[in-house]
Amino acid sequence: MHVALLRSLPSLPLKTPKSLLLSKRQLLFQAKCSSSNSEELDPGTRGMDVFSGLMGERVEELLRREENRNIVQGLDEASRRVEKAREELESVRKQREEAVKAREYVRQLESQQAEIAEAQKELLKANSMMEEAQKSLPSTFYAKTSGETSKNLERLESIKAAVISSMVGTLASLPISLSQATNSTELILHSSVILISCALFGVTFRYAVRRDIDNVQLKTGTAGAFGFVKGLAGFEAGNSLELSTNGLISSSVSGAISVAENIFIFLFAAVALDFCFKVRLLSPFPMED
Repeated sequence: MHVALLRSLPSLPLKTPKSLLLSKRQLLFQAKCSSSNSEELDPGTRGMDVFSGLMGERVEELLRREENRNIVQGLDEASRRVEKAREELESVRKQREEAVKAREYVRQLESQQAEIAEAQKELLKANSMMEEAQKSLPSTFYAKTSGETSKNLERLESIKAAVISSMVGTLASLPISLSQATNSTELILHSSVILISCALFGVTFRYAVRRDIDNVQLKTGTAGAFGFVKGLAGFEAGNSLELSTNGLISSSVSGAISVAENIFIFLFAAVALDFCFKVRLLSPFPMED
């Protein structure tokens, strides 16, 4: 009978027990209010209010009965399942949105990868064009550039040879200069002449010996030639020749001493240059075979 009564109420919406109780209380409240104000309402309205109050009381009575408790529990469980389904539906919607975002991100990555591949193709094309341009340039340009570079390197090595020879020769000549000079002016003058002579000797020695650095005769011959020339020039400038036996002997001895001193100086410079060639501090001429 109770089930038939519930079926006979098709106009009532499906609600949770709490909502049904709330609707029931509202109906009772409306019924009481309608009864208190029944004098002010027309008979049709009072009848509808009374019917609503009676229906609310009837529903409340039905819900409180023991046999309808299972129905109430089923409604409660159904409402929880509905809420859970809504949560799952919301989770599915969020996952779907995330999947859409992921697909969009993948499309962006694919577009960027395509741009990178296009840039690589353009780079390879530019490299090939550069290689073709280099091949199209005349070979004389590179030959001229390399020739100028080698000349500059040769000049640098010659300067190094001049510096080494002048330093060693000047140091080797200091005892001789100190024994011959009477004042500081003569010492400076003599050392300056030795410095310039040894610098020229260093450059000439490098070009004369070239890469034949094991030829002792060539190296000693170059030093001896410089020593003879400078010694005889100094003897000629500093002494006057007397046409007598003692004068000739004295001039010969002075000339021999001057030549020996200069050969000694240039030999020291030659030994220093040869040492630098062998330890590769200085490159012989030419630098390449």
